[in-house]
Amino acid sequence: MLYSNKDLKKLILPLVFEQFLAILVGMVDTVMISSVGEAAVSGVSLVDNINILVINITAAMATGGAVVAGHFLGQKESGNAGRAAWQLILFSAMAATVIFVCLTVFHRPLLGAVFGNVEEEVMSSAVTYLLITAVSIVPLAVYNACAALFRAMNNSKTTMLISVLMNTINIAGNGILIYGIGMGVAGAAIPTTVSRTVAAVIIFILMCNEDRAIHIKGRMTWRIDGGLIKRILYIGVPNGIENSLFQLGKILLLSLISTFGTYAMAANAVCNTLAGFNILPGQAIGLALVSVVAVCVGAGDYKQARYYTKKLMLVTQISIAGLSAVLLIFSPYILKIYHLNPETELLAIQVIRYHAALALMIWAPSFTLPNTLRASGDVVWTMFVAIGSMWVFRIGAAYVFHRFFGLGLIGVWIAMTIDWAFRGLCYCLRYYGNKWEKALQS
Repeated sequence: MLYSNKDLKKLILPLVFEQFLAILVGMVDTVMISSVGEAAVSGVSLVDNINILVINITAAMATGGAVVAGHFLGQKESGNAGRAAWQLILFSAMAATVIFVCLTVFHRPLLGAVFGNVEEEVMSSAVTYLLITAVSIVPLAVYNACAALFRAMNNSKTTMLISVLMNTINIAGNGILIYGIGMGVAGAAIPTTVSRTVAAVIIFILMCNEDRAIHIKGRMTWRIDGGLIKRILYIGVPNGIENSLFQLGKILLLSLISTFGTYAMAANAVCNTLAGFNILPGQAIGLALVSVVAVCVGAGDYKQARYYTKKLMLVTQISIAGLSAVLLIFSPYILKIYHLNPETELLAIQVIRYHAALALMIWAPSFTLPNTLRASGDVVWTMFVAIGSMWVFRIGAAYVFHRFFGLGLIGVWIAMTIDWAFRGLCYCLRYYGNKWEKALQS
């Protein structure tokens, strides 16, 4: 077997902790910002969705590079894996630079076009947060690329430790700048930018260690290798389009949610954080599954790819079930820490309990399983399923539920789970066939 149970634990447990830390810090961020007011929470939440869109683009590129590097490792070609790693880092940094320039130059038209109906106080918070965090886009792209490569090497402990440092800087900075100095939204944005930059510098230096299975020492050049970039983009572009349009759809839904009032926007922001906690193990295992299946595919062993997929899917399902039970029972007590007004708190409880119940049943087939398909190179089909399902069910149904049934925020979340169910069904049908096993041959 390519991976023992010990190998899988070594890969997955640090990823789970890293994802937990990210969600926990997100919760702490929201609690800290909530002391400034609900307008600040809403403004930061709006920009976070734009930032997530940018992160998804760079993360998709990182996934493409990690899959290509994983294929080379499966073929025992560490030299080519290192060259692919450098091309990934270089191209990711270049793409992120273009995004940074566009966001800073066009921030006002962008925010106005997407969130034009929000209150002026919310928009002011959004502008401040966007301009400061935009500085971290290039460092974050470099970090994501390197972190994906470490996962391809079955080394998630390093990224976990860097994440601990990054989030420590973030929380400490928030405490000083928000509570100590009273900088408000800017006090939340500056530590985020600083922590991401520090993390990028550290992990880049570690990638230069030639003792690693994948390293970039002696392979750094400003010349773009068209062949390697094409292979990376073959995986990364469909994945990036899928993730970007997925996040764009969420932003469009936020535009709809903004018409429900600030209380609904605040409830949605808090529920997004708790929902991230709910699916945390699935997110972590999904990252591990990409690395594991990529090496299996590189070695030409699809039997093991299926074995590890089934095994990790089962672990995902059990883990999400446990966290769903916690949220179903204790959400009223958890939400007390956010100091929301009664109307906002009641809505948030309804939404997060609904999410927990549905995540328990249908999240894993919708989001963990397609990582096997992507790691095998079956990215175009998964992209079309995800995009089609999102626009028809997640967005289309949300507007129908609002306009004809008056369901408000809960209607948006119901539409989201309909999207889950459809794409999960499609991915299961694809997986139980064998077309994905021949994707790289086409």
